[in-house]
Amino acid sequence: MGMADKIFRVVVPEEEETEIKNGKKKVVKRKVFPGYVLVEIVMTDDSWYVVRNTPGVTGFVGSAGSGSKPTPLLPEEVTVLLKRMGVEEARIDVDYEIGETVRVKEGPFANFTGSIEEMDKDRAKLKVLVNMFGRDTPVELDFTQIDKL
Repeated sequence: MGMADKIFRVVVPEEEETEIKNGKKKVVKRKVFPGYVLVEIVMTDDSWYVVRNTPGVTGFVGSAGSGSKPTPLLPEEVTVLLKRMGVEEARIDVDYEIGETVRVKEGPFANFTGSIEEMDKDRAKLKVLVNMFGRDTPVELDFTQIDKL
């Protein structure tokens, strides 16, 4: 549906379990949360529409009512779930450097330029000093929200 730039990953959390039947060991996958799916998404009106109107989707954990947007999992919670499933979080390889000047390409600071002050590759975040009203203001951004100048 043309949402590959906003809906990145759909995961059914599973873990391996050893079962013994008729004296034989067998490794089977069990759903950690039967009936639930995790979705990695950039929440926009369009992507939210696609997810909530997917056949079989009946509701969302952490939402205040029908149609309201769900509460995202904390990064630590996602890490624990992925490790439990034996999936390591993909690391983003970036070629940015501290002090480098970049342009913000999306979000409330779109089209502002600033210099990179800090990088956190584990969280895929960086702190950029954006000049607003003559003052450098630190802004936390995703690696995907910036471009090199």
